[in-house]
This record gives sequence, C-alpha cells and structure tokens, in this order.
Amino acid sequence: MLKSVTESFARVIHGLTVEHLTDHVIQRSKRMILDTLGVGFLGTNTEVFHKASEYSKIYSSNVASTVWGQPDLRLPPTYAAFVNGVAIHSMDFDDTWHPATHPSGAVLPVLLALSEALPPSPKCSGLDLLLAFNVGIEVQGQLLRFSKEANDIPKRFHPPSVVGTLGSAAATSKFLGLSMTKCREALAIAVSHAGAPIANAATQTKPLHIGNAARHGMEAAFLAMLGLQGNRQILDMQTGFGAFYANYSPKVLPNLDSHAWLLDQQDVAFKRFPAHLATHWVADAAASVRKHLVTDRALLPIDRIARIVLRIPDVQYVNRPFPDSEHEARHSFQFVACATLLDGGITVPSFHKCQISRPQVRELLSKVELEHPQDNLPSFNTLYCEISVTLNDGATFTERSDTFYGHWRKPLSQEDLREKFRANASNVLSCDTVERLTEIVENLEDLEDCSVLTTLLKGPSSPEMVSKSI
Repeated sequence: MLKSVTESFARVIHGLTVEHLTDHVIQRSKRMILDTLGVGFLGTNTEVFHKASEYSKIYSSNVASTVWGQPDLRLPPTYAAFVNGVAIHSMDFDDTWHPATHPSGAVLPVLLALSEALPPSPKCSGLDLLLAFNVGIEVQGQLLRFSKEANDIPKRFHPPSVVGTLGSAAATSKFLGLSMTKCREALAIAVSHAGAPIANAATQTKPLHIGNAARHGMEAAFLAMLGLQGNRQILDMQTGFGAFYANYSPKVLPNLDSHAWLLDQQDVAFKRFPAHLATHWVADAAASVRKHLVTDRALLPIDRIARIVLRIPDVQYVNRPFPDSEHEARHSFQFVACATLLDGGITVPSFHKCQISRPQVRELLSKVELEHPQDNLPSFNTLYCEISVTLNDGATFTERSDTFYGHWRKPLSQEDLREKFRANASNVLSCDTVERLTEIVENLEDLEDCSVLTTLLKGPSSPEMVSKSI
C-alpha cells in the first residue's frame, strides 16, 4: 500500500486503461466534450480571444495544431491549447462541477492539440481521447475533495487555474504514455505553474486562467519528459499543493482494482446562458416572479416597482450593483435578475454593452437589495435564490429557485444539449460540419482516428467564410 499521496496519483494516471471506463462515464464525458467544443467555437468571436490569438502568433514551431474555427491560423500545440482554452471560458459559458471548478476547458484543448501534433502512427482513437480526458477530469475532482474550502464558491484562487493545471498535466501525461515517475514529475512541475487570484474574475483576464491551465499543464508534462524533477511529495505537503487551500487534508487514492470515477458519482452543470453559475438560480426565480407582473406580451411595469430583494449566498465577486462591462454583467446577481425581469429571459446578446446600459436596466438596478440568509451557503450543491418584488401599492410577489434546468440535479436533455451546441458552433461552422461534429462526438468511443475530428475543427476556408458572412 502506497503511503505517498503524490505517488498514488501518479499510479492512477499511469495505470488507468480504457477498460476502466464505464458506460456512464463515457456518456457524461461525451456531453462535456460536445458542450466545450460549442462554447469554444462561440468564444472565437470575443475580444479576449482575438487578443490572445494575436499575442500567440509571435510563437512558431515545426509542429502546429489547429485554432478552432480559424482555418488560416495554426500554432505550436501549447499555444493552440492556450487560445482554445481562452475561447472556451471567454464568455463563462463552459461546464461547472462540484466542488466548484470548470473541469473541461483545461483538458480538452490540450488533447485535441496533441492529437494533431503526434506522429500519425499509431493513430489516436476516440477511446484514447476519452481515457485521457477522464484522467484529467478525475485528477481535478480528487484534488478538490482534499479541502473543505474547495466545497464552497471560491474566495481566493480561481479553481481552474489550480486544479485545471494539474488536470492538464495528468491528461497530457496519459495521452503521451509517460511512465509513473514522469507522471509524478509532471504533477510536481504543474503545481509551480498553478494559481490565479479570484480578483481577476469579471475581467478579460479571467479567461486566461483556463488557457494558461491548459498550456502550463502540457508544458509541465513536456518538461517531465525531458527529465526535469520536482518535489516527490508535492501533493502531500501543506507547503506544496496545500498552499492553495485551507484545511488541506490529502488522502492516498485507492488501488486501481477498486477505482471508481468521480464523474460516475457527480455530474456537471451545463449553462443555458453565458454567466457565472450562481446567477442561473437568480434567472430562474426572476422568470417565475415576472409571471405575476406581466400578462401576455405587456411590458414590465417598471414605474410600479418599488423594491427588488434577492436572497442569495454571500458571494462578493458576483455582487456587482451597476456592471459596466459584459464581464462584470456576467458576474452580477443584480444584472441577471433585472434583465430577466425586463426581457423574460437571458440570452447570449443580453450581455452586449447596449443591453447592459439600457436606461430601463439601470433604473431597475437602482431598486435591488441583497440579503444573505444564514442557511443559504455559497455552494453550487446547496444554494438557492429567493426573489421578492414589491410594488408601490405594497403588493409583494415572491418566488424561489432551488435547482435550475441544466444543474446536475435537473440535467439538460441530450436534445437541448445538441441545440446549445448547434446554436454556438453555427456562428463559425457550416450546418453540415456542425451536424457531422455532433455525430462524431456522440459516437466518440467508436472513432478509430481522431484526425477525422480535428480536421473538422478548423472551420471553413476563406471563400466559405466570406460566403457565410454575406
């Protein structure tokens, strides 16, 4: 029995095989991959993606990988993973897990970039991709369970920048077939690449956390391959990985013969609109209250509303009374509540500058108050939102959301997940390519050669792009 936590992680990364994958894990991870590709394609339209890709063009190598939806741009694998990771998180539209993190964005871009960069023989299969993807997800989940602090919505470090970096290193190590010793070294190196403060939430810098996690994890595995060494007990120590979390209490992972995937036990949440997950409870409750205030297609009677009270957890970085940018609006309980009351729902365009600055929105924002009930803890597994709207005549309407559609307790149907992917990917790809990608991902375990998948990620050629824009 191993006594070292770090050694036990290296053993799991090195030792897991496709035979360990369960049908449940395969199905759930395929849904994660489809959703991540879709939000990544949509994210290539954002300003932060364009800035990251322009910066990355200064790097070149003999080996290059696809930047999703950009047929004329190829980058070294580490930087392709970086910019694709930025695209995935550029609108905060990617999946969310419990304990809190965005698990897929730091892993999938790495594996797709590597699958292009590796020699064509032997071929990388869909099962190879699924195994490495799930190893990267598993490592993140196990690390998050070593601290009580990680159970709550974060206050200090943005989780994907911490566990995502190690998930990327683990997935890369698995995909490259590294030895157990090299897997351990990759984790140690990755810890020194990890960590970004939550203060950069609601800014253009936050998407870099996912891109950097993807890139740095891959770099850690490459450095381990070259013989670079780190602390052999990096996951065992308070001064190692424990530096990122209070109450850090790591445990040796079970032997492979008794391995149980965390994804089998805990599904992810898929978002229906691009904003911080906690705001989805707010939108759900606000939509219910609106039914009391608006009949048929009538407008919301803003002048009759005296007060709006949101009873939510105390999450300071999502408390933004008057957001000025799309990134602040995506992290504002207040904005999501008011936009939902005004428009009946939240969509991708809801966060455009012209929508945020509408006089009707600003007037409603001035009427919002927050309350933090003691039983409403800042955990994606237990939080709720209650909203009360009081009119000038004293009438008050109250609704509560305990679980929204898309949460792991009320998961999106496969058809609704497909529709989200189609809506997002069709901003960049042709309808035929979107349908072909959907079919490939939904049958990924049967794919013999991942180059079939990566070829479709390039997007349309230049004439096709001109035609699509016309």
